[in-house]
Amino acid sequence: MAMKKHRVLFVCSGNSARSLFAEALLNKIAGDKFEAFSAGSAPMDAPHPLTLEVLTMQGMDTSSLYSKGLEHFTGSDSPHMDFIFTLCDKTAGEGCPAIPGQPITAHWGFPDPTAVEGTEEEKIRGFIQVEKQIATRLRLFVSLPVDKIERMSLQVQLRQWGSDD
Repeated sequence: MAMKKHRVLFVCSGNSARSLFAEALLNKIAGDKFEAFSAGSAPMDAPHPLTLEVLTMQGMDTSSLYSKGLEHFTGSDSPHMDFIFTLCDKTAGEGCPAIPGQPITAHWGFPDPTAVEGTEEEKIRGFIQVEKQIATRLRLFVSLPVDKIERMSLQVQLRQWGSDD
């Protein structure tokens, strides 16, 4: 019998950097156990070029990544999510619209790499730093025995990780 893949939605305001990093990384790190998606409360027209550059530098295929809004996940025909993580403080304060299912939610705040100023090299370093922070959190997440942990305990643990920053 095939193991159920848990669906995870990462939400950020613009869906141009952090949430796309999380989507791509989780699908790469644990695509056998998780199916990751991302959305923005006010999505940009496209992913930030440095998001795609950093992922490409790591040998990741970025052809399927695009900026999209939360409306892609709120309809009755939308996939049911098991987890929803907000990755920026702005979206954490907005509250998510009704998403099908009864997902476990948590806020994992990360700095906005698009706000980094300076030379092109400094900007790339800022994107790489945030991508590494997200990857570290995701490796911890996938190490949890999500099928064996009681739902409330899991919710508490995931939220605590967001407040450890």
